[in-house]
Amino acid sequence: MFTGIIEEVGEITAIVPAGDGWRLTVRAPRAASDAVHGESIAVSGVCLTVVGSTTDTFDADVMKQTLDVSAIADAQVGTRVNIEKAMPVGARLGGHIVQGHVDGIGTVLDVRPGAQWSVLRVSLPADLAPLVVDKGSISVAGTSLTVSAVSAPTAASGHWFEVSLIPETLAATTLGALRVGDRVNLETDVLARHVERLLAFRAHTPAAQTPGAPDAGTEGGSR
Repeated sequence: MFTGIIEEVGEITAIVPAGDGWRLTVRAPRAASDAVHGESIAVSGVCLTVVGSTTDTFDADVMKQTLDVSAIADAQVGTRVNIEKAMPVGARLGGHIVQGHVDGIGTVLDVRPGAQWSVLRVSLPADLAPLVVDKGSISVAGTSLTVSAVSAPTAASGHWFEVSLIPETLAATTLGALRVGDRVNLETDVLARHVERLLAFRAHTPAAQTPGAPDAGTEGGSR
């Protein structure tokens, strides 16, 4: 479990093919300094398992499924990545609940720099659009952000959302370097996903009989 509060920006130093996946080496001195085999580290929003480490790097395997559904497939040696270690029990939840399970990939559509901040507009896959609301939370490349605008439900040209990046976010994450056309990992609010799933089942489940009410199919119910 993560919070979307980035601890450091790391750099991919090696990509080695491993079967149909990869083994990544990431230089991230803060995360690697006390990393242990088997622990989870989020790399630009993707939860990966540490399989080896040194004082300033860690190794993690990336399976084909992850490459197929996340923007980590775009990574090269030298790519900078957002790093967050798993949240310890009892810590403050500074961002929002982030699982490190990528829901989809967004493409940067627009970057509007301001005097002190920058506004990003990012495309939103149609199946994720109902889960993203104005002033709600979303994880972009592993960073917890507040949605500042969303496309209308009836948008004909494709769905999108906007986030406003404060100076700290621009300086402490990779988001400040994003350009139009870059792909980013998206993770929607887990609570919204659960609600959507519950409603989907409810729509296909017959209404439950009210406790104590007569059954219309019995003699008593027909009186």
